[in-house]
Amino acid sequence: MIELAAAVSGSHAGFLTPHIRYLAILPEIVMLGGAVVLLALGSLVQRNLRVGVATAATVAISLGALGCSLWQWADVRSHGPFTAVDHAVVVDGFSALVNILVSCAMVLTALVADGYLRREGGAGAELHVLAMVSATGAMVMGSANDLIVVFLGLEILSIALYVLAAFNHRRAASGEAALKYFILGSFSSAVFVYGIALVYGATGSTNLTQIADFLSKNVLSSNGLLLAGMTLLIVGFAFKVAAVPFHMWTPDVYQGSPSPITGFMAAVAKAGAFAAFLRVFISSFGLVRTDWQPVIYALAIVTLLVGAGLAVVQRDVKRMLAYSSINHAGFVLLGLEAATARGVSASLYYLFAYTFMVIGSFAVVTVLGRRGDAAHDISSYRGLARRQPLLALVFAVLLLAQAGAPFTTGLWAKLQVVLAAVHGAVPLAVVAMVSAAVAAFFYLRVAVLMYSPLPAEGEAPGVQPAAEEPVPLYARAGAVATEPAVPAEGAEPAVSTWGTVGGRPLWTGIERSVADIEHLNAGLLLDGDPLTLALAGDGGTATSESRLAAGALAVEPSGAAPGRERMLVDTTTTGAGGGTPGDYSGGGEGVAVDVAGVVSAGRAPVPVLTAVAVGLCLGVTVVLGFWPGPLTSFAHHATLLFLP
Repeated sequence: MIELAAAVSGSHAGFLTPHIRYLAILPEIVMLGGAVVLLALGSLVQRNLRVGVATAATVAISLGALGCSLWQWADVRSHGPFTAVDHAVVVDGFSALVNILVSCAMVLTALVADGYLRREGGAGAELHVLAMVSATGAMVMGSANDLIVVFLGLEILSIALYVLAAFNHRRAASGEAALKYFILGSFSSAVFVYGIALVYGATGSTNLTQIADFLSKNVLSSNGLLLAGMTLLIVGFAFKVAAVPFHMWTPDVYQGSPSPITGFMAAVAKAGAFAAFLRVFISSFGLVRTDWQPVIYALAIVTLLVGAGLAVVQRDVKRMLAYSSINHAGFVLLGLEAATARGVSASLYYLFAYTFMVIGSFAVVTVLGRRGDAAHDISSYRGLARRQPLLALVFAVLLLAQAGAPFTTGLWAKLQVVLAAVHGAVPLAVVAMVSAAVAAFFYLRVAVLMYSPLPAEGEAPGVQPAAEEPVPLYARAGAVATEPAVPAEGAEPAVSTWGTVGGRPLWTGIERSVADIEHLNAGLLLDGDPLTLALAGDGGTATSESRLAAGALAVEPSGAAPGRERMLVDTTTTGAGGGTPGDYSGGGEGVAVDVAGVVSAGRAPVPVLTAVAVGLCLGVTVVLGFWPGPLTSFAHHATLLFLP
C-alpha cells in the first residue's frame, strides 16, 4: 500500500501542465465568457431579457474582444509571434486579424439582429448568446496550431449555427434549413475527423508545426496515407466555405435562416473556415503543395463558374446572395492556390472586405424582408429608389462593391487575389475575371430594378410589330405606297420587286430591333410578372382572372391599405378539407395555403441600430475603397508564423 501511494505521488509529481500565456486566448475568453454570463443573467431574471439589454451587452462584449484582439496585434508587432498552451495555439498577425474581423462582424450582427427581433416579437438573449459562441469557434479556428484544436473550433462554430438557422420557429423553412445544415454538416465533420486520423497516421502528430517539421526532414516511401488525409481535410474545409461541389446546403440554408443570421453565417463561418484552411495547408503542407494545388485549382474553377452562373437565374434575393457567396469563396481560393505569403495576405484582405459588404447587404435584406422575413422575391425590389431612395442607394453601392466596382474595397479585393494567382496560374486568373463579369449581371440587375419605376396601368412592353406589315425602301418622303397593278387576263405576270429582295419582304429592322430590346428589358425587369403587377396595384394588362388561370392570385391581407401590400399565393393548392383551388375565403380551418412570395409597395421601416450597422458597412466599403492603403498594409503584415 505504501509503495502504491508512493507510485501515485510520483506520477502526480511528474504531471506537467502547459504554461499558458492568457493573452493568446484572451479574445476567446472574453467572447465565450461574456456569452456564458449573459446566458446566466437571462436565466436568473424572472422575465426574458429585453432585446435592447441583450444587444447592448453583446456589443459591449464584442468590443471587449475587439480590444483584446488589437492588443494581440500590437504585441505581435512589438515582440513577434509566439505559441502557447503547449504549442496548440499560435498568436501571429494572421490570428490577430481574424480575431479583429470576427469581433467586428459580431458587433454588426448584434446591431442588425436588434431590429429583426423587435419586428418579429422576439425576446431574450438566446440569439446573441448563440452568435457569440459561434464567433468564439471562428476565433479558435483562426488561432489553432493543432488539427484537434481546429476541429474543436469547427464544432463550436457549427453547432451554434445549426441552432441559429432554426431560430425562427414560426417558419417551416427555417427548421428545414437547420435540419439540412445539421445532417450535411455532421457528415462533413466526420470526414474531417477521418482526415485528421489519416494525417496523424502518416506523420505521427496533429500539431501543425510538427507536421511541417516531419515533412521537411523525411521523405515518405509511400505517401498514399498522407494524400488521403489531405483530401479528406479539403472536403471538410470545402463544405464549410461552400466550395463546389460541396455547396448544396448553401442556397437552402441561406434562404431559410433568419436574414441577420444568414449575413453572420456568410461572414463569420467563411472567415473562420478559410482561416483554418489557409493555416493548415500553407503552414503544414506547404512543402507538398504540388500534391494539393491541382485540387484547389479545380475547386476554384468550378466554384467561380457555378456560383456566378446559378446566381443569374435566382428569383429570391437571399438565394442569389447565397450563390454569390459561393462565387466569392472561389476568389478566396485563388489566394490559397497561390500558396505564397502574398496569396495569404490577399485572401485575408478579401475576407475582411467581404465581411462588411455581405453583412451590410443582408442588413438591407433584413429590413426589406418585413414582418415574417419573407418578402425576398426580386420583384419586391422594383421601384425601391422611389419609395426609399437612401436605402436603395446603400444597397446598390454594396452590391456593386461585391461586383468589384471602382472606388470600393470589392475592386481591391478581387485585384489582390488575381495578382496573387496570376504568377503561377494565369488561366485560373482569367476564369476568375470571366466569372466576375457574369456576376456583375445579377448585381446590376437588382440595382437597375430598384431604380426602375413600376409598370404603368395598361402598359404592355415588349410587343413586337406585326410580321404582315412590310416597310418599303426607297419611298419618297410623303409618298403613299400602292399595291402593284394586277396583270390583264392571259398576260405574263410581271415579277414585282416592290419591297422585296430575292422574293422576300424588305424590312428596315429598326422597329423589330427596338421591340426585341424592349421585350428583353421587360423580361429582365419582370414587367409582366404577377408579383410586379401585384406591387403596381393590379397595373398592367393582366387581370385577376388571367392570374387565377395561371395559378397565382394577389390577395389583400387583412388590415392592409388597398394597393399597399399583397401576398402571392398558389391557387392550385387544395385544402386538407377538400377545398377547391383558389378558394381562400376566410382561410378557415383545414385550408392549406402555399405562400409563394410576399411583396409590398410600402415603405419598410428602418430600425436605428440597423441603420448604424449599414452605415458602418458602407463607410468601410467606400472609404477604404478610396483609400486602400491602411487595409492593404494591415493584410500585408498579417502573415503566418510558419511559412514553408
